[in-house]
Amino acid sequence: MSNRTLSIDDRLYEYLLGTSVREPEVLRRLREETASQPLARMQIAPEQGQFMALLMQIAGVRRAIEVGTFTGYSALSMVLAMPDDGHMVCCDINEEWASVAQRYWAEAGVQDRIDLRLAPALDTLDELVEAAAGQFDFAFIDADKQNYTAYYDKCMQLVRSGGLIAIDNTLWSGAVADPANDEASTRAIRRFNDRLYHDDRINISLVPIGDGLTLAYKR
Repeated sequence: MSNRTLSIDDRLYEYLLGTSVREPEVLRRLREETASQPLARMQIAPEQGQFMALLMQIAGVRRAIEVGTFTGYSALSMVLAMPDDGHMVCCDINEEWASVAQRYWAEAGVQDRIDLRLAPALDTLDELVEAAAGQFDFAFIDADKQNYTAYYDKCMQLVRSGGLIAIDNTLWSGAVADPANDEASTRAIRRFNDRLYHDDRINISLVPIGDGLTLAYKR
């Protein structure tokens, strides 16, 4: 028994994957192709994708937005968990990554339910605020860390009361707890984490899955 979160070594992690993660074949192949990318570390872990999918099913999410799509694994994980009338807007700026994502979305038969916007995310979010403020059930933020607060503020306008915002990388490989680490992205995540902790519009939980996933429930 333990009264704090376990540290997971390789053996326990493999056990976790083998007894919990039910990864569809199309997601497995997308994850393996992404592993060959120079920036493969940007890919979320399969257990995190499954966890977010489960959250969306519990919440009955029908409209979602993702800020930072990379090769599309997280978006595909989430869309596959949504009902047939579910719809997601994905924000990214990289056409090469997007082409990988679109290929797998088409194979999975969900491409018509994903609106990919290849433009600076803040521009896309501004457009959505004008057209659909308060109409989204769920948002996932996983993009450049210096803009996390700006993305969060926009998503707070887009997500309805009772909706959920999930933010990735909030433990930042442990660097946020290292006072000697003064790297710009580390400082940005520390500021962001402090901002959410003091935001009384939300209930929060920082879940130690993947690289840290903060869940913010909009009251």
